Amino acid sequence: MLTQIKTLAAEFAPRLIEIRRHLHSHPELSGQEYQTAAYVAGVLSSCGLQVREAVGKTGVVGELKRGECPPQWLAIRTDMDALPITEQTGLDFSSRQTGVMHACGHDVHTTVGLGTAMVLASLGEQFAGAVRFLFQPAEEIAQGAGWMVADGVMQSVAAILSLHVFPSIPAGTIGIRYGALTAAADDLELTIIGESGHGARPHEAIDAIWIASQVITSLQQAISRTQNPLRPVVLTIGKISGGRAPNVIADKVEMVGTVRSLHPETHAQLPAWIEQIVASVCQSYGARYELHYRRGVPSVQNDPLLTQLLESAAKDAWGPDQVQVLLEPSLGAEDFALFLEHAPGTMFRLGVGYPDRPNHPLHHPQFEVDERAIVTGVVTLAYTACQYWQQLLAHPETRRSRESRDSET
Repeated sequence: MLTQIKTLAAEFAPRLIEIRRHLHSHPELSGQEYQTAAYVAGVLSSCGLQVREAVGKTGVVGELKRGECPPQWLAIRTDMDALPITEQTGLDFSSRQTGVMHACGHDVHTTVGLGTAMVLASLGEQFAGAVRFLFQPAEEIAQGAGWMVADGVMQSVAAILSLHVFPSIPAGTIGIRYGALTAAADDLELTIIGESGHGARPHEAIDAIWIASQVITSLQQAISRTQNPLRPVVLTIGKISGGRAPNVIADKVEMVGTVRSLHPETHAQLPAWIEQIVASVCQSYGARYELHYRRGVPSVQNDPLLTQLLESAAKDAWGPDQVQVLLEPSLGAEDFALFLEHAPGTMFRLGVGYPDRPNHPLHHPQFEVDERAIVTGVVTLAYTACQYWQQLLAHPETRRSRESRDSET
């Protein structure tokens, strides 16, 4: 099976590079992936998959089912949207959309998802199983996963796989992470309300700018002394505005920021913890405040059994030297976590770095990928899907246990 998968992936490689370059040249922002979705649907239909469009607004679902298998699905999720960045790579297939670029590798993700569908469909009766491909919009604004879940894409899904490109490791390499892969990401809006006055008589006013500085300092200091250092928290105020003139004490300061954490327990208590500190500082200096804390996406927590399955499949495909177990998570966020609220899953890192030259980071206007990584991703996902269904069908007691759990849920 593995030999056949690798042979098919190699045969499809020129077509996959063509697909990736088309997608890269025609990026679309979050929630606007109309042309991308139509293109994806066309490729899936040509492979014989059952296709649904406009799922989760601009998402696409493709389903492949072969042989006798239980009424459940293995899902494979890839995202499609681009970023509001002006490309500076100078590639022949650079973005044709001014100010929009696939600077996070979602063009590669989409291509790998399509390639996996092409390979599994081409296996014919050699593949027995059911795979639901989720081509998701709006990951960059952390909305698309929620849209697709609301449209029912996780119904009867028993497990889900995904990937993200990683320029820090070379093409041909897979990065595996057990446990927390990415952080929970929340947003906060904070307004400090004081009283205006003359800049020469600060004692007659309540200086909102100075109090805002005390709030920021207190929050940063409190992290190191009240939060478990083994459970990291990052709080960044990314924008602050207030005041009207150099000789007028500001009566209002507005701040917006992001809060990142890895552990669910820490994530749960952060809003109350932040408000307690803000309230204490404001009370000390006679100010008032308005705090709006918005939950974003939770942390991606990779399922240990599925991660082990994917690691084993990747080692079989590429050898143990090409599979890295990543020791550290990322404090970046991924709305893939919203799918994990409905089924266990795992996301791996797909190395796309060039081995012989510097690699720009994600979201950089000169970000590039080594396209040899596409076949690596396709083979890894396709073989993992085959291994998943072989193991599930070979152990009916596991199937019955999962079906019972799903019915209870």
